[in-house]
Amino acid sequence: MGIFVSGNDRVFTLQTKDSTYQMKADTHDVLLHTYYGKRIDPEDLEELIFKADVGFSGNPPEANGDRTYSLDCLPQELPSSGVGDYRDDMLRLTHADGSTAADFRFQGWEISPLSRPVPGMPALYDTPEESGETLIITMREKVSGITVRLYYGVFEEENIITRSIQVENSGKTPVVLEKALSCSLDYLFGDYEMIHFSGRHAMERSLYRVPVGPACVSVGSIRGTSSHQQNPGVILCRPETTEDFGDCYGFCLVYSGNFQFSAQKDQRGQTRVQMGIHPDWFRFTLEPGEVFDTPQVILSYSPNGLTTLSQQYHDILREHMCRGVYKHAPRPVLINNWEATYFNFNREKILNIARQASQLGIEMLVLDDGWFGKRDDDNSGLGDWFVNEKKMGGTLKQLGEDLHAMGMKFGLWFEPEMISEDSDLYRAHPDWAIQIPGREPNRGRNQLVLDMSRKEIRDYLLERISDILGKAPIDYVKWDVNRSICDLYSHTLSPKQSGEIFHRHILGVYDLLERILERFPDLLLEGCSGGGGRFDAAMLYYSPQIWCSDNTDAINRLSIQYGTSFFYPISAMGAHISAVPNHQTGRSTSFKTRGNVALSGSFGYELDLNRVSDEEKEMVKEQIATFKHFYDLTHEGDYYRLTGMRDQEFVAWEFVAKDKSHAMLTMVKTDSQGNPLPVHLPVKGLDENRKYVCSYNGSIHSGRVWNQCGLTLPIVPTEYDSLVVEWSESDA
Repeated sequence: MGIFVSGNDRVFTLQTKDSTYQMKADTHDVLLHTYYGKRIDPEDLEELIFKADVGFSGNPPEANGDRTYSLDCLPQELPSSGVGDYRDDMLRLTHADGSTAADFRFQGWEISPLSRPVPGMPALYDTPEESGETLIITMREKVSGITVRLYYGVFEEENIITRSIQVENSGKTPVVLEKALSCSLDYLFGDYEMIHFSGRHAMERSLYRVPVGPACVSVGSIRGTSSHQQNPGVILCRPETTEDFGDCYGFCLVYSGNFQFSAQKDQRGQTRVQMGIHPDWFRFTLEPGEVFDTPQVILSYSPNGLTTLSQQYHDILREHMCRGVYKHAPRPVLINNWEATYFNFNREKILNIARQASQLGIEMLVLDDGWFGKRDDDNSGLGDWFVNEKKMGGTLKQLGEDLHAMGMKFGLWFEPEMISEDSDLYRAHPDWAIQIPGREPNRGRNQLVLDMSRKEIRDYLLERISDILGKAPIDYVKWDVNRSICDLYSHTLSPKQSGEIFHRHILGVYDLLERILERFPDLLLEGCSGGGGRFDAAMLYYSPQIWCSDNTDAINRLSIQYGTSFFYPISAMGAHISAVPNHQTGRSTSFKTRGNVALSGSFGYELDLNRVSDEEKEMVKEQIATFKHFYDLTHEGDYYRLTGMRDQEFVAWEFVAKDKSHAMLTMVKTDSQGNPLPVHLPVKGLDENRKYVCSYNGSIHSGRVWNQCGLTLPIVPTEYDSLVVEWSESDA
């Protein structure tokens, strides 16, 4: 049991295997946050809160003149708004009379023995092997009667706590939500740093670490997607925290749209951390009786550094977010034609690529952009989801049957959420696009965005996609999104609902994805948004793998995959070998190194294998065999970052089997110097009391020795060289 209620039903303690989270409803029914950290006994910790008369921090009426009691200083689970707490609020309301005060007080609680699904959105789910518990605390606004339910999910063994809220208009007049976050958490003491993962298209999720002080630090997206620029996974940690030491807290938002994370120290040295839907461009009207649900935030704490925190996220997302046949089933090794042909292909070109790939052991061909409508470049055709049989030299059914006859699966690219102005769909339904009447729209790749909040648009897309998938033997879909949203306007929502468009849009995306997977449950769906522009926990609910980045350069991928690994399972990263010079950077790296980097992900190729050497073709066979040999390690094992990314002459990482029977280490040399220093590789995670043999030099040592001493290479590798080392359990 992970939920304990004590103190006359007013102290609530959430226990995981290694952490404790506690809150308390005080004598004035304010829900205080008292503790989140290393596991302790479930005892009342309100005494940790220091109360004093603080100038210019006023006192609520219930304080009855007690000037040491102020909402402006108390750590709260649901901070008030407009009634004396001048820090960031969590829930901001505008009432029918124009007032904005919101003062929430404790009403009651209940416990559910199961996890709570979030209506219309992805969330962690129960499995036959492991189910969560949910604490539901009900809060009520003092005057208007607005009801807020705080949901706390507990996955005890996984060290996971989830938070989300539901707002119900229990009053008699409309209320407008101006801000509705999922999580607010006040840390009573200590200095913290924020680790966030920022970047740009083709260079996503670089790690940045900044101190949290009196000036608010905040990251987020207002692009309509979680974005290339920021990621909805953020870490709060002590300044001394490393991979293997120190307190750290993870905040992972299960949402693919606009988001915000913020952290700030208040005047008393407390740190307020918040996460949820970005309040910019958000304004949601609730009529009497209506409810609004926020997305789920997945919280996790590690007292032992960042590696443990990442492993906890990898495990929970693999087991309780990813779904479907390919949750654990081996993913096929694929080849995508995009960088081999771009739009310039026909049936014979595709079959030639497939024939060569099949001979080398590749298991699936993915036909990328250009197979439908009038689509010979990226300026037309989106929305016209009809096969261009003239270009294809026949039907997709015929192509799929030819591929299946070679023993290969067939995959297909779609970009359903977009529309080209040069398309039959736009000419028939220009109002389906998000654009403002009378205003020239901003364009990205000469395309606009379909208003996914509209059911008739989702119904059209479901019909067209189902028709294509139902008529051809298609095993896989790559689902792409290639521009951000602006010029916000809906032809069906009223002007007062304009602030609802972003959220309703992403709910529509989830609805369409769910309906497609209900019809085609065996489909392997890979998410994509110009690569990594929508790489978030929510998309893993539909697609167990996501194209990690449009940048396939092996050296750039080291940074991209490194940053991604802090929250997301390695099995979720689409990672391919592409041609050199690389199409994004112009860099040339060896076929071996490109393969070794791509092995740490869901593996494939992005080139024309008819143009590689005979030696490299043999290497393809070896790489596929290696990928399959290590599949359980890379897709189910524990992951260790052995180096950082800055000021390093090499980058290394490791996988260890859950039963610790074997391990795999990969190293890439990123810099060369004269009179080089030796390369010493750390080793982690082996069972200290077992013996292991190293594939690199044949040495046999105990796990304790390997973990403590590591491996020194007798020869310093050259720049961009790489190696893979395996440790296997030994009887010697």
